[in-house]
Amino acid sequence: MDALYTAVATATHGRDGRAVSSDGKIDLKLAPPVELGGNGEGTNPEQLFAAGYAACFGSALGLVGRQAKVDVSDAAVTAEVGIGKQGEGFGLKVTLRVELPETVDEATGRKLVETAHQVCPYSNATRGNIEVDLVIE
Repeated sequence: MDALYTAVATATHGRDGRAVSSDGKIDLKLAPPVELGGNGEGTNPEQLFAAGYAACFGSALGLVGRQAKVDVSDAAVTAEVGIGKQGEGFGLKVTLRVELPETVDEATGRKLVETAHQVCPYSNATRGNIEVDLVIE
């Protein structure tokens, strides 16, 4: 694959440090959530992954909607990223909640969401590695 764009970010001190993008547009304090024993006073990798996946999936949905000539410009995607023990380490699971405009019927909406799941780079990266549930609301 020839990359059309490459994002660069550096994290220091793991979950209890900072994450900074090479262009300075992201400069975040990192902290584990309270549920994982942290103070919750910063963002965490799961939140960043959820935000990226939701935005990317929304873009993929917009693309397949335009190709199908269906207006999904008012759609909203919420990504829920869970972390838990998996074997000797930790694993992730994702639920993508897609809220489609009322003008999109159920069958069309399901087809668009499933097609977006085939197009989205995050979906392609996670396929076979992370459980991803698609929920249409």
